[in-house]
Amino acid sequence: MDDIERIGNLIEAGLWLTFTLILSVKAWQSRVRLRRVFARLAGAFLVFSVSDVIESHTGAWWRPVWLLLLKVVCVVIFYFCLREYYRIKKSGHMT
Repeated sequence: MDDIERIGNLIEAGLWLTFTLILSVKAWQSRVRLRRVFARLAGAFLVFSVSDVIESHTGAWWRPVWLLLLKVVCVVIFYFCLREYYRIKKSGHMT
């Protein structure tokens, strides 16, 4: 694996970790319904960050297969959390 790819993965991991921290603060400051969404997103971004650190060592996001599955699960969680966030926002019920 090229050093630039490895460094890129570590930079990505730092970006996802930053998202984790921001979403954790949002969860802390939000009302109950949004708090759950932000907390789930923070957890998924933390796992996604760790997966990029692992990827920087393995050299591929699809190898080993469990790493690919971990990333897929995170993306699925992102999707459902985003859907739930917009559903809550649209309903106007933030509690």
